[in-house]
Amino acid sequence: MKIAMLSPIAWRTPPRHYGPWESVVSLVTEGLVRRGIDVTLFATADSETSARLHAICPRGYEEDRSIDPKVFECLHISECFERGDQFDLIHNNFDFLPLTYMHMTSAPVLTTIHGFSSPEIMPVFRKYNGLAYYVAISSADRHPDLDYIATIHHGIELAQFTFRPEPGEYLLFFGRMHPDKGAKEAIEIARRSGLRLVMAGIVQDRDYFEREVAPNLDGERVTFLGSVGPADRDALLGGALALLHPIQFDEPFGLSVIEANACGTPVVAYRRGSMDEVVAHGRTGFLVADASEAAAALGRVRDLDRSECRDWVEERFSAERMVDDYIRVYEMVLEDRRAGRPAVSKTQGPAGGRA
Repeated sequence: MKIAMLSPIAWRTPPRHYGPWESVVSLVTEGLVRRGIDVTLFATADSETSARLHAICPRGYEEDRSIDPKVFECLHISECFERGDQFDLIHNNFDFLPLTYMHMTSAPVLTTIHGFSSPEIMPVFRKYNGLAYYVAISSADRHPDLDYIATIHHGIELAQFTFRPEPGEYLLFFGRMHPDKGAKEAIEIARRSGLRLVMAGIVQDRDYFEREVAPNLDGERVTFLGSVGPADRDALLGGALALLHPIQFDEPFGLSVIEANACGTPVVAYRRGSMDEVVAHGRTGFLVADASEAAAALGRVRDLDRSECRDWVEERFSAERMVDDYIRVYEMVLEDRRAGRPAVSKTQGPAGGRA
């Protein structure tokens, strides 16, 4: 089996700090290689992989602002699709744009939809529905207009997350500084609970950050660390009493939630999007409706068994499970092609299986 793995080029694969899509691509790629599958990774030239690396973009355009995103996205995608016939399958992790290149190759295209950034992108997904194979990252993120071959939850490399049996004394907000992620709400929850809040993440919306976050930063009760890499991430997640995830949108998945649980840290999240799938309410955290309920839940968070948080992730969200699921889906796609079945005929259920 020869796989072309198309990664985004906003960040390096794997990312140095932020870059959730690139992180997932790296884990899948490395897992496939360990299983003896021939993988060519299309990513930035500074990417690190045990697969073959094919690159035209020197660095992530979010890391080097001299790189024009539109120009290098086009060049990057075309590099993959112009060589598509060399592969048994193209695994697209680059959102909707590569779908418009599908007719450049006879290779089947499997697209992992890492969430929908806006309703405006839906016409592309609708146009290629039935031509491409779609994977959802949660059941909550399935769009009713689209057919999916599977739902495959993300996984993480458990060795990168140290289990800490004892809770810390601070709350952690770990995410983009953007209204969707609820940084403002996290500050309000911390204020209501009387607990110290540590915040970490990239500043994606500068106006929002300056208006809603920066005025509350005092270096004591509320601290902002910026974006952090894997080592600091492990220490931050494991040292917290709880992770706050007061999302203001329908979260497609939420990697930081399972990363916190892997360290033994419970999560207090707003019940939106995929949260019912990634948080075991009353066991690995609490799902709440607002800041008042979140503050009340924090009064019970010490009663949770941190080892159960770790067990939850080991059982359901390991990188190995994720890779196994993708291999099963690859085999399904290739069997469809051998049998001459069109992608549109599918009505698939959860990971690796048909409904």
